Amino acid sequence: MSITESPSFFDDLEKMTVRELLDNINKEDQTIYTAVKKVIPQIENLVIRIIEKMRKGGRLFYIGAGTSGRLGILDASEIPPTFGVPYNLVIGLIAGGDAAIRKAVESAEDNYEQAWEDLKNYDIDRGDVVVGIAASGRTPYVVGGVRKARSEGILTACITCNPDSDVAKEVDIPIEAIVGPEFVTGSTRMKSGTAQKLILNMITTSTMIKLGHVKGNKMVDMQLTNQKLINRGTRMIMEELGYDAKTARKLLLQYGSVRRVIYSARKKKEKDNK
Repeated sequence: MSITESPSFFDDLEKMTVRELLDNINKEDQTIYTAVKKVIPQIENLVIRIIEKMRKGGRLFYIGAGTSGRLGILDASEIPPTFGVPYNLVIGLIAGGDAAIRKAVESAEDNYEQAWEDLKNYDIDRGDVVVGIAASGRTPYVVGGVRKARSEGILTACITCNPDSDVAKEVDIPIEAIVGPEFVTGSTRMKSGTAQKLILNMITTSTMIKLGHVKGNKMVDMQLTNQKLINRGTRMIMEELGYDAKTARKLLLQYGSVRRVIYSARKKKEKDNK
């Protein structure tokens, strides 16, 4: 039996008080960070390779089913507004298509060939990277997808929560975060899902920083899609350049990004100093 399907360390959950349930879930969650820390060398290897690919025009693809697929789509969808990059740079694919984001599509994950068909719709090639996300490590949609991608010379990796899994054997860079049995037996949306989310955050955030989309600790390329982000950008400019709020906001809306405001101000300063 796989670790993710092993019986919970806790029994008679229905007899626990709400406080006992919450305390015990929290206790189990504390094991996640240790599990993720152990696989940082593998994550580092993957991030370095992704950066190399993206600098040459490559893309990052996530493939997964169920919770794993949704986590990949979540991470991919947040990258453009956060870092100002195109929506086709990080792409999340889920077994069953977009309909499966909200509602499970019966048997969609059992097809070994479908992931590759989905990837081909994006004209995937050797310049890209494919990361299979599967808590169990044996999801056919994911296993088949990374196997075919690797056979085509595409760099592959996986994020799984079982050791020596089927998917890990099919990729170049296996990332195995072993978080142990779930609080509710087999419910991998819990500890396994949290570990996967942490790793996805680490992969894309580190990649975007090294590609130059963060200055200091600020998202200077973020898209100004709502008032909260406009206000955040205004504060960034005020802190960086010492402008008052009215001036900073006006320039932000004029130039469209924090980076362009800062660049313009510095160019002007260099010109004035000559």
